[in-house]
Amino acid sequence: QLRLVESGGGLVQFGGSLRLSCTASTFISDRYDIGWFRQAPGKEREGVACIRSSNGYTYYTDSVKGRFTISTDNAKIAWSLQMNSLNPEDTAVYYCAVARVHPMCARPELVDFWGQGTRVTVSS
Repeated sequence: QLRLVESGGGLVQFGGSLRLSCTASTFISDRYDIGWFRQAPGKEREGVACIRSSNGYTYYTDSVKGRFTISTDNAKIAWSLQMNSLNPEDTAVYYCAVARVHPMCARPELVDFWGQGTRVTVSS
């Protein structure tokens, strides 16, 4: 059973930056998408940034384009989400995820593995 562990959440002021990290218990093959979701209070879980391992195709939801960057290590064991220019609308619990479905970010109900979540709070 694959385990995912996130780190890096916290409280940050408007306009600040945070870097989230996710570490997998084992290598992630190219058959899987990896990425990040978030869930704000009272809202559905949404795909934020995802990478298709087979070709490196990267997806960002519109609200984070130009501010967030997803990256992976060459060993496909860890990946990060660099979040810049944060605003209160980014406040949520962020989850790293792995799925065989493509595109993963559009289909949270089909994610195979979830991390435990890390909370990000942006103060105004």
